Amino acid sequence: MSRREWEQAYQAGRKRRDRYVTLSFEEVPALGVPGDGEPPEDVGYPGSFPYTRGIHATGYRGKPWTIRQFAGFAGVADTNQRFRHLLAQGQHGLSVAFDMPTLMGIDSDAEMALGEVGHCGVAVDTADDMVALFDQITLGKVSV
Repeated sequence: MSRREWEQAYQAGRKRRDRYVTLSFEEVPALGVPGDGEPPEDVGYPGSFPYTRGIHATGYRGKPWTIRQFAGFAGVADTNQRFRHLLAQGQHGLSVAFDMPTLMGIDSDAEMALGEVGHCGVAVDTADDMVALFDQITLGKVSV
């Protein structure tokens, strides 16, 4: 993406307010760049690959960051029920709280997992568990 293309995308994008200033009332530029006016290739422009500046050309000026609800307990069915309840109440993002064996890559039936399975998060051992965890949840509409 070129500077001109980014500027067009930025101007066309929705912004939450017209002006952004610091606590000292100094104007905050829409784009911070080095002295030559071009970001390094490995950084790029907001809304363009490699997305190191976010997925939107307007950054957080157009769409605020997603606040996700962190939840997970016992088995996948219980956590799925909780996720669906949260979404029904207006939540737009979910973060999965995995139990310690899952985080450490230990199967729930392993001796080392004894007493920790589902204790402080959801136990996930297989791809089928992940499918069940998000059953009836439209992942294209929910930030996870």
